[in-house]
Amino acid sequence: MSENLDNKVALITGAARRIGAAIARALHGDGARVAIHYRGSAAAAEALANELNELRADSAATFRLELQCTDDLPGLVADVAGWGGGLDILVNNASAFYPTSPGTITTDQWDDLIGSNLKAPLFLAQAAIGALRENSGVIINIVDIHAQRPLRDHTVYGAAKAGLAMLTRSLAKDLAPGIRVNGVSPGAILWPEDNMSNATRKSILAQIPLHRSGVPDDIAGCVLYLARDAKYVTGQIIAVDGGRSMGW
Repeated sequence: MSENLDNKVALITGAARRIGAAIARALHGDGARVAIHYRGSAAAAEALANELNELRADSAATFRLELQCTDDLPGLVADVAGWGGGLDILVNNASAFYPTSPGTITTDQWDDLIGSNLKAPLFLAQAAIGALRENSGVIINIVDIHAQRPLRDHTVYGAAKAGLAMLTRSLAKDLAPGIRVNGVSPGAILWPEDNMSNATRKSILAQIPLHRSGVPDDIAGCVLYLARDAKYVTGQIIAVDGGRSMGW
């Protein structure tokens, strides 16, 4: 039988909304204390913390930071460990996502997409090594199935997520045996918040063997497995995509 996450401390970046919030609820539901990182979604972060603290007192707290300010990342880890008494689980979920068509790409877009999807996860993981090693901890990176196959007009995003996939494997090798490092690659879980045409959605769904999109809890369940159950798993990236990447 699997042990639960009672008294484990998890830091989830970008945890106020969408998939990040689902991950926070899943880990909390299994007994973990959750540090809810956010950048701009203060109201949503506080609402989530209040929701979880009503279930168990002092089991959730919020932490605001711009993750691309890498000099501040050790302070974030110290603040979380100070609140929770340590750190057991780091989930690098925060991400920027938008199109960058070749011929129009700017250095600001490059810095933003590479910074949020690759640079920040690396330097936050680096800042957390000491705390995680003390507890035989785990790092879980939220990658993307488009790290494997490009998404049209998302040149920089795809490159950043491909880098995150390699970073996951590299850290798994370099941080073993004290820290396990794995990834989860979502497929069509939540549609983008900008306008996506019905034709595009239908085209995506037609590529999925299960013939439907997923839900945030599908990702959260995989993160829970990697954090709690996968004691002999490291360096792996699990696609949660309804089988879509199986045909690529």
